[in-house]
Amino acid sequence: MGDGLSIQSCSQCREPSILFQEYSGQHLCGKHLASSIRKRVAKEVRLQINLPKDARHPDGTPFRIFVAISGGKDSAVLLSMLVDIIGQRRDVEIISGCIDEGIDGYRSPSLELARELSESLGVQFETLSYEEMGYDRMDNVVNKMDVIGENNPEAKGMMPCSYCGVFRRQGINALAEKVGADIMALGHNLDDMAQSIIMNFQKGNIERSVRLAPHTDDPIEGLAPRVVPLRWIPEQEIHAHAISSNLPIHDGDCPHAPGAMRQLSRRIVADMETITPGSRHGLLHSLDQIRKLYKEVNPVKSEIKNCVKCGEITSRKICQACTMKRWLEEN
Repeated sequence: MGDGLSIQSCSQCREPSILFQEYSGQHLCGKHLASSIRKRVAKEVRLQINLPKDARHPDGTPFRIFVAISGGKDSAVLLSMLVDIIGQRRDVEIISGCIDEGIDGYRSPSLELARELSESLGVQFETLSYEEMGYDRMDNVVNKMDVIGENNPEAKGMMPCSYCGVFRRQGINALAEKVGADIMALGHNLDDMAQSIIMNFQKGNIERSVRLAPHTDDPIEGLAPRVVPLRWIPEQEIHAHAISSNLPIHDGDCPHAPGAMRQLSRRIVADMETITPGSRHGLLHSLDQIRKLYKEVNPVKSEIKNCVKCGEITSRKICQACTMKRWLEEN
């Protein structure tokens, strides 16, 4: 008989490894992977959320952190890490929330897992649906897209993610406002950040990359600043940690996502990382340097307006959400 399957030991102990960090050369067991992630997340929390010893407001209410969760691995790890790192502070309150886009067979099970995780951590959980916001269910939006594209040149060629991304942002902002959030935490990981950078570079849109979270150093009045404590954590490590920690997560893919530009960028980033381990870190380091230079060259902020229809903050007279809502109502 041949030799049995060999499992590499953790580089920091003798326990079996569950993951190999190619960019560091380390094999990590579940315990030391969790410790590695926690250390990096805690550092980002300190850098992105400037919490004094007593963060309570003058009226005695706690500093509120709204965590946007989806039932997926990234936001589950984010919420559990934040509760572990700062959840015991009496001057800080963590509240989670999930947007229901109206996608049959996808959102319902993930929403219930998001609720289960929040309750298990003792965190208040809120939900908001597209229909409650005055939009159509995403399944219905997809069915109308071809007709909308024929009648509106600006909409021609748009993918479902274009609509969903706009509506989700509005929903997350609405939930953050509802709970009186001082900060909004998103579960974007290192792969997400690298993919966004690649997508924006492909379009020559450096300004869009510069505007990526975190926003605590450059907040927009009227919006809770967004923070991304997982920005240096690779997706593979988050997935391995979520499974190792038995977090309740939904592992399905959105049925409307195939064909989106992000899927192509995902493959590009994965290929880059395979050829040159550490490429994702390099892209994010580059963005941080570009952001500093951009602010030096462009010290004046872009003009921010309020949508004349809904009052939401936008760079246009009428925000994209209201424009898309009109398309849907007309078709």
